[in-house]
Amino acid sequence: MATIELQDHGIRAVDLAAQRAGLVAFAEEMYGSLTRCDQRAKGEQYVRGLLLEGRRKSIQPMAARLPDGDEQGLQQFITDSPWDDLPVRRRLARRMTKEIKPAGWVVDDTGLPKDGRWSPGVGHQYCGALGKTANCQVLVSVNAVTDRASCPLDWRLFLPAAWDDDEERRGRAKIPDDVCHRAKWQLALDIIDELFAWGLERQVVQADGGYGDITAFRVGLETRELEYVVQVKATTSAQPGDAVPVTRVYGGSGRPPAARYPDAASNLRDLILAAGRDSAQAVCWRDGDRGPLHGDFVALRVRPANDAQRDDDGVLPERWLLAEWPAGKDAPVKYWLSNLPADTPIGRLVQLAKLRWRVEHDYRELKQCLGLDHYEGRSYRGLHHHLTCVTVAHAFLTCCRLSRDGPPQTAAA
Repeated sequence: MATIELQDHGIRAVDLAAQRAGLVAFAEEMYGSLTRCDQRAKGEQYVRGLLLEGRRKSIQPMAARLPDGDEQGLQQFITDSPWDDLPVRRRLARRMTKEIKPAGWVVDDTGLPKDGRWSPGVGHQYCGALGKTANCQVLVSVNAVTDRASCPLDWRLFLPAAWDDDEERRGRAKIPDDVCHRAKWQLALDIIDELFAWGLERQVVQADGGYGDITAFRVGLETRELEYVVQVKATTSAQPGDAVPVTRVYGGSGRPPAARYPDAASNLRDLILAAGRDSAQAVCWRDGDRGPLHGDFVALRVRPANDAQRDDDGVLPERWLLAEWPAGKDAPVKYWLSNLPADTPIGRLVQLAKLRWRVEHDYRELKQCLGLDHYEGRSYRGLHHHLTCVTVAHAFLTCCRLSRDGPPQTAAA
């Protein structure tokens, strides 16, 4: 069976035609919750248009490229048809978890540059795609990840606070009444709760500093009994791992004194510098295209001081601090905190900390090749229909790559 070769802007028509039967079967499985056969057929057609080579993956140019292209039908399917995208994403999340067998869940977000002010959730905010503050939409995702593959298991649109009271924009974009501003880290926890409801097994969570620096996010993971390795700032305050709080002698009047650490909290950078460059260990975390990827890392036990989880005796929780300290540098360049067990090998900490590269790679593919940011409509429903179809297209491509025999066989949802 022909092998799919992804070009700069999709798959060549001849290669996609060779995989048509597999794509039809995969789409039938993913869109199986849609009650009407014409809707399921349009789902497969839209996904095929996303996969097919072409610079623009909006409806009009896709319909023109497809042999059976139906611009009006695709427009109806994405923008106006009331099909529920949630069961589709649930089927996809369950299927892709089995296919990928994730080493972790990576929390991430991506910006979609937009013109004007009417696209749902658009605002003047930081856009990672542009590397600056710009007019854009921001999507939060939780992704199943290994070094070989990743898949967005679910998405949330970040709605800036300005949208909450803007009735005109909410009305034109058809934002549901129950969708309001929530911080990105809260959206990530909402997604994780939904993945639990779908029956997915817990995974170690990774995230960049936009999430890891937020104490409430780490606490939220721990209350959900999740392990994590998340990036944080060097200035994050912490006590050494062996620090012990003390209680002053009670004088007999007033409120009894609470236990406190005798020394002021330090920060992660200073704790690593105190351990010294000689404490760094060489670690190889994966084989890259140009050979093994390796670096020098320091792992210490610390007690984050801004982590509001003191027990009744005033003891701060003990956590792993991992720092990457390249040779020739005066100080580490990256820092992570983790609640993995105290006997976790440094190699595992590093492998988990470095998993995010796969999501960043696949985000580029989702945008450049599959049209994640090419939706030109202005409705909340249409955007989510498009996101779901893009994720189905990416999932099919991922399954083809993981399978030795070409397209995947259908499996129970």
